[in-house]
Amino acid sequence: MALDEKIIEGFALEALPEPDLFLVSVTVSDSPVRPKVTILADGDQGISIDQCAKISRRVAKRIEETMGEEFSFVIEVSSPGVDFPLTTPRQFTRNIGRHVKLKLAEGVEKTGEIVDAMEDGFLFAEEVKVKHKKSLLEPVHVAYSDIVKAQIVISFK
Repeated sequence: MALDEKIIEGFALEALPEPDLFLVSVTVSDSPVRPKVTILADGDQGISIDQCAKISRRVAKRIEETMGEEFSFVIEVSSPGVDFPLTTPRQFTRNIGRHVKLKLAEGVEKTGEIVDAMEDGFLFAEEVKVKHKKSLLEPVHVAYSDIVKAQIVISFK
C-alpha cells in the first residue's frame, strides 16, 4: 500500500500547531521502498523550527498508525524559502510590499510590487523604467488563475 498525497495533506492540516500556520505543498515520492514525504508549511508571521518539528512528529505518528510501525518512510517539514514560488493567497498576503516577478498565462513577464491581496487575486504595481529610473505604475488587479509563476525578487540593496 502506497502513501496518498491527499491523505498526507489531511494529516498535515490536522497537525498544524497554530491557527496562523498554513500548508503550501505536500508531496510524496513514488519510491515503493522508502517514500519521502515533503511538507512545506508557512505562517502569517513565518514558521519556526520547533513548529516544523511538531508537524513532522504529528504527521509521522499518523502515518505509523495508518500504515503500521514497520512501514519505512522519510519525512521532511520546512518552510518554502524565498526561492520557492508563491502558490497560495496567504503567501501573497504575507508578502505585501515586496517585489515579485510574475510570469502570466499569456507568456508575459512583469516585475513589480504586491500592494494588497484578496481571495481571488492581488493588486500589483508594475515596475517600469523611465529615463534610467525605476517607478511603479498604478496598481492593477491580477487574478491568481492568470499566474503561471510568481517569484519573490531578492534585493541586496
